Amino acid sequence: MTLLDLPTHDIRKDGSMPAGRIQSAPAGAPPAPRAALPALVARHAERTPDALAVADGDTTLTYAQLVARARALAAHLRDNGVRRGDRVALLMPRSAGTVVAQLALWSAGAVCVPLDPAHPRPRTEAMTADAGVTLTVGERKLLESAALTGPTLPLPGEALLTGATVAEPDPDATAFIMFTSGSTGRPKGVAVPHDAIAELVRDPSYVTITPRDRVLFHSPMTFDASTFEVWGALAAGAAVVVCTVERPSFEDLARHVERHGATVAFFTTALFHQLAARRSRVFSLLRTVVVGGEALAATHARQVLRAFPWLELVNGYGPTETTTFATAHRVTDADCDGQIPIGRPIAGASAHILDDHGRPAGEGQRGELWIGGSRLAHGYAGQPELTAERFTHHPGLGRLYRTGDVVSRRPDGVLDFHGRTDDQVKVRGFRIEPGEVEHALRDQPDVDDAAVTVHRPTEDDARLVAFVVAAPGPVPRGEALRDRLTAVLPAHLVPDSITAVERLPLTATGKVDRRALASLAGSAGTGAPAEPMTPLEQAVADIWSRALGTDVTRPDADFIALGGHSLLALVVTDDLREELGVELALADFFGAPTVAGQAALVERELLAAHSDLHPEALEYADAH
Repeated sequence: MTLLDLPTHDIRKDGSMPAGRIQSAPAGAPPAPRAALPALVARHAERTPDALAVADGDTTLTYAQLVARARALAAHLRDNGVRRGDRVALLMPRSAGTVVAQLALWSAGAVCVPLDPAHPRPRTEAMTADAGVTLTVGERKLLESAALTGPTLPLPGEALLTGATVAEPDPDATAFIMFTSGSTGRPKGVAVPHDAIAELVRDPSYVTITPRDRVLFHSPMTFDASTFEVWGALAAGAAVVVCTVERPSFEDLARHVERHGATVAFFTTALFHQLAARRSRVFSLLRTVVVGGEALAATHARQVLRAFPWLELVNGYGPTETTTFATAHRVTDADCDGQIPIGRPIAGASAHILDDHGRPAGEGQRGELWIGGSRLAHGYAGQPELTAERFTHHPGLGRLYRTGDVVSRRPDGVLDFHGRTDDQVKVRGFRIEPGEVEHALRDQPDVDDAAVTVHRPTEDDARLVAFVVAAPGPVPRGEALRDRLTAVLPAHLVPDSITAVERLPLTATGKVDRRALASLAGSAGTGAPAEPMTPLEQAVADIWSRALGTDVTRPDADFIALGGHSLLALVVTDDLREELGVELALADFFGAPTVAGQAALVERELLAAHSDLHPEALEYADAH
């Protein structure tokens, strides 16, 4: 663009930008005093020390206890060599201890780099290298299992209660480095500063959170929504209630909300759609629901608002680079008459719709959305060229982030979303660059070319599907390629299906025709039945058919091979509970991913629940 000056910005060791390089766009109201996150929590510890701050299944912490434990752990970290500006990776399960550890890292002056225990080791090693991680801390068993090459420090199993005074971080220092998908095959580590998160969560106007509220923490801490769940609660003097189940079912979520009295929750749009379609009782327990990640369907929003009219439903939009949410809109029943908007800029963000030449688009005209204001990330850790490409300086608007999203502005200033300028997609709340998955597929020795797209068999189901052109030699099996990809990619980047084709369909301009690929994905057949199914297998197959949107006719049918994924697994396990009275954990579900295998699990659970049906139980009773 001729009107944009694109300087290369260097990131300091602590993730901050050199002074004078950032020119934020106007944000409306005068900004509140800048603050780091530990200071926001400490303020409530002074004002309401005995108020509940964090609770999980085993632990409850008041604000005073949370701050005391975090400061003691921070002193322990400093005693073990952690210094201001160090980038420290955190590998822990979701718990009250996670909140303590994050706060402790910041109180020690470090940057927190959250890691996912489920990610393959090569990817984790690549991310820690890009982030410049000097130490990984966390739960001892997870650290031993991960077997990372760099230095590690197991955190104490028991809470530390005393420690020396530690210095608070600077508001401009990096709080998190969170990784998103990268189009070149290399994930991008987004360096998000303290003050950007603090501004998002401090006295928010886009959502209601009071000191009486309890906010559900169920997102992975590697997902930027967790910044809202945890620090949105603690900045308001509310409580964080932690869902400690690693992969919660629909019913698990409802139970945790009910058990802890949660009043506020964030759900990815895909999860919200599934909960809405099932009229989940979780909505009857909550006062506020925030959704985000993909376009919100008006039919599901209206269904929930009419069934639960007291509910505050907020549609949030924003890439990680703009600190979780850049715009938001409180959804009303009237909004559901058409496309639900993504709203107006919030909490210091500014929105600019520019045409291909960097000029403002007219009212109602579509253009690319550029986000400015005071909540932009510092950039991408270890990738200054990419930082310069995406975070640019506009002569009249200051520092902006180029989202790649196409939007338009209504007369009242509300924004509508219309898609992407590139191939980036959202699947089940995750931002996915197809190029990253295609790069991993082309690295396979038996693959010559690859293309990835999204297939939507139903309104509520989005599946990542891949097509490969085989290299000379045997044609690779899709299941084998999926297995290999799980060793290098996180689960959300592994395609739900991989199909070998003779050639990739191309457009008239020679680019891969992704629409044709999506149609090709929808034309695959399910095959003829191999043998008759038992009544219990048929019951399982019927439940699968509804969830998958296709007829399942074989007892050896494989859930993953048919395009099943974790969100659809939640649908199936919920139906098994409601229709057959059996609760299957997701680990058991994926451990027996065929119709016959799950029917056997269901039979085992039914027999265990009704021991009077066991012949041996009858014999035991007769003997007495």
